[in-house]
Amino acid sequence: GCRCHGCDKYYVVDIIVPDDLWERIRPTNAFVVGGLLCGKCIMERVKTLVFTGGHHTSALEVAKILKDEGWHIVWFGHRHSMWGDKSNSAEYQEVTAAGIKFYDLLAGKFYRTYNPLKLLRIPLGFIQAFVWLAQVHPCGIVSFGGYLAVPTVICGRILGIPSITHEQTIVAGWANRAVGRFAKKIALTWPESAKFYPHSKTVVTGLPLRPEIINIRNSKLVPPAKPLATHGKTQNSRLVIYITGGKQGSHVINQAVFQALPQLTSKYQIIHQVGASSVYHDLDTAKAQIFSNYSFFDYSPTKQIQGYAAAHVVITRAGAHSMYELGFLGKKCVVIPIPCVSHNEQVQNAKILERNH
Repeated sequence: GCRCHGCDKYYVVDIIVPDDLWERIRPTNAFVVGGLLCGKCIMERVKTLVFTGGHHTSALEVAKILKDEGWHIVWFGHRHSMWGDKSNSAEYQEVTAAGIKFYDLLAGKFYRTYNPLKLLRIPLGFIQAFVWLAQVHPCGIVSFGGYLAVPTVICGRILGIPSITHEQTIVAGWANRAVGRFAKKIALTWPESAKFYPHSKTVVTGLPLRPEIINIRNSKLVPPAKPLATHGKTQNSRLVIYITGGKQGSHVINQAVFQALPQLTSKYQIIHQVGASSVYHDLDTAKAQIFSNYSFFDYSPTKQIQGYAAAHVVITRAGAHSMYELGFLGKKCVVIPIPCVSHNEQVQNAKILERNH
């Protein structure tokens, strides 16, 4: 018997592992105690995938399907979305709610990073990714882009773990281009982004959508906004405006909304996704707003779907998923791209929605 990394008990086993299978499941010396693995952990090593990347909404849909098919999924992500933020990120909340083990990868990035302490996260991320991959030793890595994927995919290559990656945006940032060099295959949302990658690796797949988004379009369902927190009476005959700054919220957009609430609520029903940042405390500010026809929440996938379904107009940032989902739904939008992202990505996302809406 032996004790392997995935178990906390000793097992008595009687199993012969073929050489080719043993090479796929062979653990590192860091967690070998005996000469055999238990049957449970053999299967987990064979069918384990690591998911990582900056766009978790579509990645999570793929991970859920694979998990239902018997794959063991491990997630490398960020538990906090901002430096100094103590609130759990939407990524952490949604991934752990799906029953997937979450590793908080403290990776860093070069782009527009001037704080030396933040730059130190770059080598730290590589060290973490290498150690965790050596311990988990998955049979593959599924990347959904962004700086978190860089150390995971590169360290995976060093350890002989193959990877595939998915590009959500029409332009490829530095991180995604780096990941593309090491990935076996690159799935694209838009044909226009193929020029950034080797042609032999690319395949256009589109963006995986949440079933709830598809249901809105198929059923034309408009769920009521009453599950959201409200201040005062709501006049359901009014046009509904859903305002969002992305999963973590936008402090700039939130401040503009708070100032305009007297005018907005006099004509429209406002559903406001504020975010839960512990840096700006915008959620506390929202709680202090006493207006009829105003409802708000921090972030909830269920309430976001309700907001999309109920809205006549959506005011939003130009994230890759938001643009794709709202285009799929055919919603009227006012889009406010973040001006300081890599390669002007959000402006390009907004333009492709404008052209195809």
